[in-house]
Amino acid sequence: MSLKLYLLFLAMATATVFSPGPGVMLTLNNAMRLGWRASLPGILGIAAGALLVASISATGLGLLLASSALAFSIIKLVGAAYLVYLGVKLWRSPGLGWQDAAAATPQSARRRFAEGLALQFTNPKAIFFFISVLPQFVDARAAHGPQFALLVCSYASLVVLIHTGYAITAQRARGWLRSERTGRALNRAGAITFVGFGVAMAGAKA
Repeated sequence: MSLKLYLLFLAMATATVFSPGPGVMLTLNNAMRLGWRASLPGILGIAAGALLVASISATGLGLLLASSALAFSIIKLVGAAYLVYLGVKLWRSPGLGWQDAAAATPQSARRRFAEGLALQFTNPKAIFFFISVLPQFVDARAAHGPQFALLVCSYASLVVLIHTGYAITAQRARGWLRSERTGRALNRAGAITFVGFGVAMAGAKA
């Protein structure tokens, strides 16, 4: 895998992790209620869930990479369409809405970890990313295992870094995050990023 391709993956993964979603919602709620340090077990659970979802998604990776050019084009367009869909959905959605989440928050670190872990299995953003987007960054001419491990571990590391940043920000800027205007601004910035990546992916060549 070339450095350029890896950096492009990091950019797409960063946009995916950074965009508001169920995982971000959980992190914000834990940080607002318990403080950013207490939100870390949930963040680690989300990262571990990403590793598990990616491993499950990788079961058909070899078959996918060995498929025809037509199959590659189809999966590429599916991935591009999904990114554009995320962008449109973000643009049309209201603010982050963390204040509307369920009031009950697990009290133990183990339960917060388990909640974050389980969340990834119902998070379409992570599932479709690993099925439709990640395989396109694996060089079929090289060993799949090391490349897959690098990409997935990089994704999980981004989850920890970005969500920790969200948690610290949530604790320090409670009033600002309650603003609907702020939530809309974050959503639209993410929307533009996703649509841009989707258009770029659709035009990419095998």
